[in-house]
Amino acid sequence: MSSIEATWWSRTRILMIVCLAVWFVAGFVVPLFVNQLNAFVFYGFPLGYYMAAQGSLVIFVIVIFWFCGQQDAIDREHGVAEED
Repeated sequence: MSSIEATWWSRTRILMIVCLAVWFVAGFVVPLFVNQLNAFVFYGFPLGYYMAAQGSLVIFVIVIFWFCGQQDAIDREHGVAEED
């Protein structure tokens, strides 16, 4: 494996781990604290309910778009990007 390929894999792996960590926190850790989060109100709804109903989904969509943008930047930097 060349050093460029190793660098590409390393950066891609780190990006993937960060995205999976955010997914894990939004999907599994936040619901564990739903009772504590319900003490706060967001747009008229208890924060725990809001995170379960919409908040985590919004976070997932943001993470997907962020991942795509970052991965495209990594690909372009290493010369393996797809044509537009």
